[in-house]
Amino acid sequence: MPHLVTLGAELRERGTGLHVIEQGIDTVTMEGRAMFGMLSVFAELQRELIVANTNDGLASARARGRVGGRRPRLTADQSALAQRLYDEREKTVQQIADMSGVPRSMVYGHLNKAKTVPRQPKKTKVTKP
Repeated sequence: MPHLVTLGAELRERGTGLHVIEQGIDTVTMEGRAMFGMLSVFAELQRELIVANTNDGLASARARGRVGGRRPRLTADQSALAQRLYDEREKTVQQIADMSGVPRSMVYGHLNKAKTVPRQPKKTKVTKP
């Protein structure tokens, strides 16, 4: 609606009228401007009804236990295994991804960053010559 109101105001400032043939609206006339305004109000009402109905539908689905979004591709057990392998430095993220058959980015999404032990470089023995 704000866009329609702005468009109507800009057209009036320029001295230009809008003539919508199918709806019989001509903004040069007082009746046409009134009809244009009413249509814009009805458009906003329709948009608000759609938003309200969508929110009601989502709330109803949540009440029935429905959870939105995609199903995770890794099960809880796979995710826990990936976390353990990562934390214990047994496998790299790429190796975990290859093992699970998912992209590396998905493994990163399943890793619990809060519990992850900071990864330190492996210590190697240095032998003196």
